[in-house]
Amino acid sequence: MCGGEGHEVSVAGAASRSDRTVVDVAVVGGGIIGLAIAWRIARSGRNVRLFDPAPARGATFAAAGMLAPVSEYHYQEDALLPLMLASAARYPEFIRELSPNGEPTGYLPTETLLVGIDAGDRQALADLHSAHRRWNLDVQRLTTGAARAQEPLLGPRVTSAYRVRGDHQVDPRTLAARLVDDLIRTGRGVIVRERVVALLHADTADPDSRVTGVRTENEEVSAEEVVLANGLGANELEALPGGLHLPLRPVFGDILRLRVPVALQPLLSATVRGLVHGESVYLVPRSDGTLVIGATQREDGMPGVSAGAVHRLLRDAQELLPAVADLELVEATARARPATPDNAPLLGRMTGPDGADVPGLIVATGFFRHGVLLAPIAADICLHLINGEHDPRWDDIRPDRFATRNSPRTIAGRIRA
Repeated sequence: MCGGEGHEVSVAGAASRSDRTVVDVAVVGGGIIGLAIAWRIARSGRNVRLFDPAPARGATFAAAGMLAPVSEYHYQEDALLPLMLASAARYPEFIRELSPNGEPTGYLPTETLLVGIDAGDRQALADLHSAHRRWNLDVQRLTTGAARAQEPLLGPRVTSAYRVRGDHQVDPRTLAARLVDDLIRTGRGVIVRERVVALLHADTADPDSRVTGVRTENEEVSAEEVVLANGLGANELEALPGGLHLPLRPVFGDILRLRVPVALQPLLSATVRGLVHGESVYLVPRSDGTLVIGATQREDGMPGVSAGAVHRLLRDAQELLPAVADLELVEATARARPATPDNAPLLGRMTGPDGADVPGLIVATGFFRHGVLLAPIAADICLHLINGEHDPRWDDIRPDRFATRNSPRTIAGRIRA
């Protein structure tokens, strides 16, 4: 292990190979996934450097933080469900470790209501409930009277409802801040506000040789292991093994935050996820008296907030909860989330042309809309890989499962059902 104080730094000035920084693990990317991985590795006794010019300001900053493996279940994503359920089961212990003295984490064990408006919504929810039963998931159908007894402010047009007791929530901004604080407090974590531009290899002429560190715009850092957790930025790095291209695409989401006046608090006791004439919308009540409404999915390439999306979200949210019209709109945010062809993450080691894993590199990106939920299990999987432990349950999410090595870089057009 390498010595050194844990802190946050900004690096200036280039370093020669002779005075190159040496650490146990370099984590590229400071979203919720990178932070959780760095924190978990630091707690194992290793020294970690996390590189990100703006930690927790990307998709994490916009995320609603629903820990919802059941209500987030989508058809044709059956391979993803066990991973989501396993991570959700880890969350209570994850929070206890992160906050042994009750420090704020933003975690709330509140349940979730699934609701619908018209006949089409009712049928869609009934079909989803059939899928839930096939998986033996804990979902209870409610009468509209029972739903309104729990949430009196639900709108009069809500005609179907289901309770999901095990789907909870966390405030990603609060959680990320806690991870940063505890990572630094361990004395083994350093956050460097620099962008990594390239991987380093044992053989500079062979990108399939062992990964030995990273190069930023200002220095080179040697590491026994590198974890690539920088979302859509992963493909921008130089010297990815074998010229592989990760099949990532940006899916933009718009999300709103509203302030609830004291006279209307508590507005909701549960997260409400609804279908409104076939369109999805969710309302997440925060303990600070705000309400989060989201989220759209756009692939139009527009990084800013969509006016049409704001209109739709407010319109549909008011159908479910008319009191939304009386709230103060305090923030509209849009961010791009890294999506993959099958909506499952790219997590694990990459394979070289000889069929063996490329040593020294772990990829952890492509978490799309599940990054906050999957943070605990992603951290555990990465630590196990660093420890030389392999869990075959997660082989289906290897990061090179779509990739080919043809030139120019191509993506195998295979989508796992």
